[in-house]
Amino acid sequence: MKVTLVVVQNDADHREAMTLIGKLMASDAPADRARMRAQAQLVEAYEKARWPRRAPSLPELLFYLMDQHGLTRTDLAPLLGTPSRVSEVLSGKRELSMSMVRRLRERFHVSADLLIAAGAPAAA
Repeated sequence: MKVTLVVVQNDADHREAMTLIGKLMASDAPADRARMRAQAQLVEAYEKARWPRRAPSLPELLFYLMDQHGLTRTDLAPLLGTPSRVSEVLSGKRELSMSMVRRLRERFHVSADLLIAAGAPAAA
């Protein structure tokens, strides 16, 4: 299959590039496989620039964990101390203490690094 690569600079280019990758995936020709890898790298670069990944904030992480485990704010009180502490943490006004991190880690089976990194201010 004779094709040229699509330089991805906008959403229309992205759609065109994804279509091209789909066509190239159907081919067994080594040249097409090489073109597919090159086009995928162009798409990946565009996607990273267009939709950069960011770590969740501590409140976002806790709301996600609550949702996944079917918990309410009240259910977090034993882990964070008091209902007012739960409100402070979920509103982003208070960071986690190490004892809170320990209890959350044990309850949700997540890495303490995840909880600490989520609570840390973003690096500028």
